[in-house]
Amino acid sequence: MSKLTEIAAKLLQENEVALVIGYEEGSHGPRPFFCKKAEDASRLLLDERCLNNLAVYLTKPALLGSGKVALIANLSSLRSVLQLSAENQLQEDRFVVLTADSQGEVVRFGGFAEIETYLANFPLNVREEDRKLLEELKAMPRENRWNFWINEMGKCIKCYACRAACPLCYCTRCIVEVNCPQWIQPWSTPLSNMEWQINRVMHMAGRCAGCGACKEACPVGIPIHLMTQSIMGDIHKEFGLAPGSVSKTGNVLSTFKVEDKENFIK
Repeated sequence: MSKLTEIAAKLLQENEVALVIGYEEGSHGPRPFFCKKAEDASRLLLDERCLNNLAVYLTKPALLGSGKVALIANLSSLRSVLQLSAENQLQEDRFVVLTADSQGEVVRFGGFAEIETYLANFPLNVREEDRKLLEELKAMPRENRWNFWINEMGKCIKCYACRAACPLCYCTRCIVEVNCPQWIQPWSTPLSNMEWQINRVMHMAGRCAGCGACKEACPVGIPIHLMTQSIMGDIHKEFGLAPGSVSKTGNVLSTFKVEDKENFIK
């Protein structure tokens, strides 16, 4: 039994937590696993193949119950925990957060502040293939860039898997579910799909953890994560907020300062 499974089993045996959210081996690689029994802890694992952002489950009380929860987190999950905490969505005393370092040693965080200190050593880096495509898109004339995205949005079936996979999409009622007034058209057409994705990206501005869960969840392969990655770069340039980090002064689209630049008005 690994150190990780030993700690998870002990947490359950001693009733320190009622649930451990982690990963187990599935038929197509690691998948989320909700462990409630100490004897099942041997199924838990954490390695470089564990890509799901498990923080998506932390804002679902009906799923978690009322007991304390342990989360076995990768870097993306840790970033999302900090963002959710900054938005007052998590009660720190309800969670035990674990990860494993590059040597396989288990790290148990004493609080969310320790997660922030730990993540300072792991800045968010854009994958090389994504960086190249972003550069190509930004180098395009505006009309060509628009045509690229309209073509991609033509594939969208409005399944909202991107929303379901994102830990920061926790609204109890999404704008796409509001029909009085009807902000987003419910049918799937390139323009209405673009409306939905622009709204989603603006909602994620300055909040995205860069996990790419939206792209991985998309059944038709739209690279929608590039939208949030692009706006993260713009926010870094304009406001100095590093991609994947948490702002101490509020989110960029929900905070007003009289000294803000207005060079975006054209």
